[in-house]
Amino acid sequence: MEEGTKGKKTIFIGGIGDDVDETVIYEHFAAFGDIIEVQLPPAPANPSNPTEFKHRGFAFVTYSSPADAQDAIDNMDLNELRGRVLKVNQAKPMKGLQPPDGNRAIWESEEWLKQHAKPLAQSGGVQGRTAQRASSAEAEEQANDEEPDAMEE
Repeated sequence: MEEGTKGKKTIFIGGIGDDVDETVIYEHFAAFGDIIEVQLPPAPANPSNPTEFKHRGFAFVTYSSPADAQDAIDNMDLNELRGRVLKVNQAKPMKGLQPPDGNRAIWESEEWLKQHAKPLAQSGGVQGRTAQRASSAEAEEQANDEEPDAMEE
């Protein structure tokens, strides 16, 4: 077994034909060990025929042990299944799904927001400008109210 694959139990199976479903995958890959789960990601639905199920041409199989997964890879990679050549290897996590502290914007963190963000009225945003206009309008009214008294003598 290769060095980074010691604890991996899920395999990727690519090149699956349209006539293959979860049952066929299960039947062909169960010979290598106990299967926990078979996933066949669906393709976007066809609006003109919503009852038709299509998959995306690949599947994931999770085994109960890493050795079983490696056996499936060793025996099924580049083999045929219903006339199509399969590509079987270790499943890798999607690049878009990073751990929480991976590639996140710093302002997504509550701690950063508490430390650096201002309340909305003070932030200078739309609400802040509206509040500032309202307070400056009140100040002008008070100044206008005081000026006529000064002129009345």
